Amino acid sequence: MENKIYTIKDIAHMAGVSAGTVDRVLHDRGEVSEASLRKVQTVLKEIDYHPNMFAIGLAAKKKYCFICLIPSYTEGDYWHSVSEGIERAARELRPFNVTISYIKYTHADEESYKEACNTLQESKADAVLIAPNFREQTLSLAQHLKELAIPYAFIDFNMEGAEALKYIGQDSYMSGYIAAKILMRDYKAGQELVFFLGNNRDNPAEIQMERRMDGFMKYISDEYPGVKVLEFVLNKTDTACDRRMLNEFFATHPKATFGVVFNSRVYQVGNYLRESNKRMDALIGYDLLQKNVELLKSGEVKYLIGQRPALQGYQGIKALCEHLVFKNPVMPVKYMPIDILMKENIDFYFEFE
Repeated sequence: MENKIYTIKDIAHMAGVSAGTVDRVLHDRGEVSEASLRKVQTVLKEIDYHPNMFAIGLAAKKKYCFICLIPSYTEGDYWHSVSEGIERAARELRPFNVTISYIKYTHADEESYKEACNTLQESKADAVLIAPNFREQTLSLAQHLKELAIPYAFIDFNMEGAEALKYIGQDSYMSGYIAAKILMRDYKAGQELVFFLGNNRDNPAEIQMERRMDGFMKYISDEYPGVKVLEFVLNKTDTACDRRMLNEFFATHPKATFGVVFNSRVYQVGNYLRESNKRMDALIGYDLLQKNVELLKSGEVKYLIGQRPALQGYQGIKALCEHLVFKNPVMPVKYMPIDILMKENIDFYFEFE
């Protein structure tokens, strides 16, 4: 079709229906017969019709309240990056009468998550962006939202069976598999591999970490079945205890020269290596926290895997808007790239294109 602007009357004439019918189709304002709907949709496809979204936003009387259920954060951490992406989407969507608010919980704290879910159920939301944590509470919340026909999307972790409108995040299993493939490129026979694990590993909220470990071990079992794998449990808050225990660990295991941290706290190991003037042949971890990046540049950490948290937050809000406000179809899954960062390329990295 030639590049021209079509009016509702033009579309009605081409489809052989009334202008009122076209208006109802375009703005979802009432019942339209199946036959008329097909006629209008055929014409819209032929002319490659795209609505003027800005005009729709200005004309719309309805206001939309989106609520984000995410963990609490401090400046510079992973969830702070997620919130920055959410805020970027919020600024873009203001002309469409979309407002964003937050309900926050303490990550891996079941009672905090349950309380946040209850607060959300008592709130008035038109759409919800969720960073899911505990399975039972998440499924209960999802059922509540479905009963009220409130669309919801997941970021960071995909809770199977919850039937979210969309999931935006990494394939955790594959990111673990790739982490192993990258880490083991320089492996030599006899070297030992260390899993640096958190002391809340058995918490049901840490499913994503387990999936990364499963993917990692799949590659190891396929390609390096004889390698010795050790585990060291890090204390999230007691760095003095960690230092003592790490001194003993490395004294006992001098061949433990390859390491992996399955969450964003690789800085715990990297800081120890820097302060004790030690080196591992290769240490890999997740997320581009500033303190992780500094250790990447100085060499204590060899690789970081980025999962674009700001882009997750941004695309999660945009997906809900596409579905609810613009009435556009939404693909159920959007996997984030599995970004491998080294000191040689970290300065060229940016999250938003």
